[in-house]
Amino acid sequence: MASGEVYVMVFEGFADWEPAHALAELRRAGKRHVVVLGFNRNPVRSMGGLRILPDESLHDVSPDQIGLLILPGGDLWESGHEDESALSALLRQLDAARTPIAAICGATRALARAGLLNDRRHTSTVPGDLNAAPGYSGAARYVSAPAVTDRGVITASGLSSVDFAREVLAMAGVFSQSDAALWFDMYKLGRLPPRDV
Repeated sequence: MASGEVYVMVFEGFADWEPAHALAELRRAGKRHVVVLGFNRNPVRSMGGLRILPDESLHDVSPDQIGLLILPGGDLWESGHEDESALSALLRQLDAARTPIAAICGATRALARAGLLNDRRHTSTVPGDLNAAPGYSGAARYVSAPAVTDRGVITASGLSSVDFAREVLAMAGVFSQSDAALWFDMYKLGRLPPRDV
């Protein structure tokens, strides 16, 4: 993973549970610092009702500060929004710098609008979900899978937050391969490690 902080984008109504597993382990096991990025610095409420105050604004952040960008889902992504061009520009800059980007559920539309999924394997919640995104021509590279990683970009179904976290944590190098398998068994399958049973 590139040097820099872990940034997570928040906005009114973002799906707070979708990045939760990844963020918790990035901080706890990975000792990474998490920065909350908003479209502006005004407080927002998550879909679950959590009030979040962004640390930084989209318009003030520099791409070289970001080591990993996480985009959670939410209703915002279903249509264009006023900061779409600024976000698309940031996404393209991060991609050009090979900075990892992870998007889940509706946030995959932001990647599609920025043109990042046209030549990468990717997924989303519903196969046809991305077809309405202007500039998207990557339907032939769509994969029906819980989560997909291709050349520094992670995409995931909104039904697969644990699979999403596994891909993010692997990209960030948080766990060894054996610890990653144990973690996934616990959080996806509800299996405790044999030593803890």
